[in-house]
Amino acid sequence: MRIFIAANDSYGLYIFRRDLIKRLIEDGHEVYAALPDGECTGRIKELGCEFIELPVDRRGISPKKDLKLFRAYYKLLRRLRPQMVITYTIKPNVYCGLAARLLGIPCAVNITGLGTAFQNKGLVRTVAKLLYRIGCGKAKAVFTENPGNRDTLLELGLFKADRLHVLHGAGVNTEHYAFEEYPPEAEPVKFLFIGRIMREKGMDEYFAAAERLLADGVNAEFYMAGSYDEQEYSEVIKKLTENPRFVFLGWLDDIRPAIKSCHCFVLPSWHEGMANTLLECGSCGRPIITSNIHGCLEAVDEGRNGYLHEVRNADSLYETMKKFAELPYEEKAAMGAYSREFICANFDKKQVVEETVGVLYDRVRK
Repeated sequence: MRIFIAANDSYGLYIFRRDLIKRLIEDGHEVYAALPDGECTGRIKELGCEFIELPVDRRGISPKKDLKLFRAYYKLLRRLRPQMVITYTIKPNVYCGLAARLLGIPCAVNITGLGTAFQNKGLVRTVAKLLYRIGCGKAKAVFTENPGNRDTLLELGLFKADRLHVLHGAGVNTEHYAFEEYPPEAEPVKFLFIGRIMREKGMDEYFAAAERLLADGVNAEFYMAGSYDEQEYSEVIKKLTENPRFVFLGWLDDIRPAIKSCHCFVLPSWHEGMANTLLECGSCGRPIITSNIHGCLEAVDEGRNGYLHEVRNADSLYETMKKFAELPYEEKAAMGAYSREFICANFDKKQVVEETVGVLYDRVRK
């Protein structure tokens, strides 16, 4: 087959979907990828994928730009005539999905998270529903990364149940994210956050819980790795890191050394599709503290490899982090060992790729 993939970011496509692309190419298919030029463009080409540069305004809301994007997808699909289209993220899902629908090309849509557009009732959600219904309503397969997102889509009447399929996120390469021995007992408890530095990742709750733990005399350090999505946090973190107990690592090309040195990974996010950082840290053998929401809770076997806290609740996060900090060292290390076992059993990348390919070949292929 000729397969056309539409995405909005080279880094995300390469890091999280390269194994799927490799599998499709190994199966003898001709794979095209249309997305903006970026830091991983060369790596995508090295997979054997035909790269087509196509700018996508990821966050802007401009009808003129979106119409231009739709026309670009339509022209590409009409010229290439692929037998299958696979899309990732909302704009490719909607506009490439609509182009595929008009041209009669089978399409598989990946909804990696519903985000704020579906959190509250109002005009934004109404528009998002309309766009999904128009662009993706005839998709042959709609992948979600947790059952909560699937149920929301069903409740909103956007898709029929037989079109929806829940994957275990993008999966994690358990060989790349190999087990790391637990850090020594003598160190302070090191909590680590990895992700975009923004309010909806629970940064306010993380900072509040951390400051309260230090005020209580808990021997802990708090690490943050990522890039700023909301610039206001640059000043917040600058002030926090005047205290050596707070350490900002910035953007890391390889997060494994940071994971290796920590005792517990913390992700107090407000919403997720399936948080890859939870899978990566768990695969490396680290306990997890995260929000009790779909997209996070699936990575936790409560009390065995981590704990869940109430979302958007700094007090709940504080209590949960304190409970972990006060555990005997042996229990912390045992949680880490089980975290590796749990993630490998449920989220291995190879399993996710096989499942994805099975659905694509069974439901989407002409």
